[in-house]
Amino acid sequence: MKIVILGAGAVGSHLAKMLRTEGNDITVIDNDEKRISDLSSVADVRTVLGNPSSTKVLAGAGVGRADLFIAVYPSSLQETNIVGSLLAKRMGAAKVLARINDIEYLSADNKLMFNDMGIELLFYPEKIAADEIVAQLKQTSSSETMDFARGQLQISVFKLTEESPLLDQKLSEFVAGLAPGEIDSFRIIAISRGSDTIIPGPETVFQYNDLVFAFSRQEGVPLLVKYFGQSMLKVRKVMIVGGNEIAAMLAAELHSEGIEVKLVEINRQRCIELNDRLDDDIEIVHGDGRNSDLLFDEGISECDAFVALTGEDETNILSCVAAKKLGVPRTVAEVENTEYLRLADELGVDSIINKKLITAANIFRFTLEGKARFVKYMRGTSAEIIEYTAAEGSAITKKPLKELGFPSGAIVGGVIRAGESFIAVGDTQIQANDRVAIFATPGSVKAIDKLFR
Repeated sequence: MKIVILGAGAVGSHLAKMLRTEGNDITVIDNDEKRISDLSSVADVRTVLGNPSSTKVLAGAGVGRADLFIAVYPSSLQETNIVGSLLAKRMGAAKVLARINDIEYLSADNKLMFNDMGIELLFYPEKIAADEIVAQLKQTSSSETMDFARGQLQISVFKLTEESPLLDQKLSEFVAGLAPGEIDSFRIIAISRGSDTIIPGPETVFQYNDLVFAFSRQEGVPLLVKYFGQSMLKVRKVMIVGGNEIAAMLAAELHSEGIEVKLVEINRQRCIELNDRLDDDIEIVHGDGRNSDLLFDEGISECDAFVALTGEDETNILSCVAAKKLGVPRTVAEVENTEYLRLADELGVDSIINKKLITAANIFRFTLEGKARFVKYMRGTSAEIIEYTAAEGSAITKKPLKELGFPSGAIVGGVIRAGESFIAVGDTQIQANDRVAIFATPGSVKAIDKLFR
């Protein structure tokens, strides 16, 4: 697939590197020589230095032959993204996506208007991140979850601690100990151990610090929580450290859900802006969120969750560690440097938010030819969760799963059929129009995509 990316910033560079590893032909346009130089030094992609709104530059980048055009200049340059996208569509780009920074554009009427003009997707990474955090805080004590069909089917990630009953058990031993009704409620599909992602077999042994991925029906969640040695958690009070755009949207969303919110921000002027913008019931505190004494005085030990969004990865991670020591049961950190993701896991951060990965997941489905509804990257692994809709006559519908020669790096976790959800097994026969949730390592995605065409 030929893909042209407008913008070589953090998001654009990450997309370029990720999409290039999938074998796509990537061209990146930017008018900043340093950003272009930095990207060229780490990725095998074609780069074009020039005005992103110039038709001559766009034509030279091959926009007219592009299968996919992605405009991801920094959010402050929203107009550049929109103008570039509209020009790209008019010049012949097949699919066009644009980053925005105005939540008003995401209203149904405005999205329809932009769609009529040829922009298939408008995305606002900060809003997506805020929504992701809200979803995490509304879930149980698992470190990360994703819902299908309004929660009928879920994917959860649990970290094995010293209290986990599964510790040192083989998968076969664990399954043998389940009651008949429990076996149909969930399925363990993968383990992230160090830098490895393992599709477990019967002899796989659960180890301390493993991140374990499980598909479950809604009624299976309490069982998973029990077997992983955790407890159910309802979030009623949240402290947010950092007052960036994600924090502002998060505070507003949590407040609308009836959750008590306190936000700590070090910049006085930003505190004033947030105070004017947010509801009066949201308490804004001017102070340094790195100061444990301040957090204690502000009642952190009474909070159910702590969210660190300062814009500094190290500060966010260490603040979450401090919050844990002060008794907060649930912590969330924004970590943009992917090299720090494993560190955050090892230090006990419960959930991690990364705008680049979230954005990549929203965009990646546009590179697949099968009917992929959406994609999500799961923490601690390079794997993706992909939800497909099985097309009439596609290969996936021809035989039971165990006879399809399914890629070794992938596993079907659950299926939603006519509004009902169930956990997939080897004898499961996928039918046309089934929604199918798949855990897939990068090397297996293309083979899976072919099965759903």
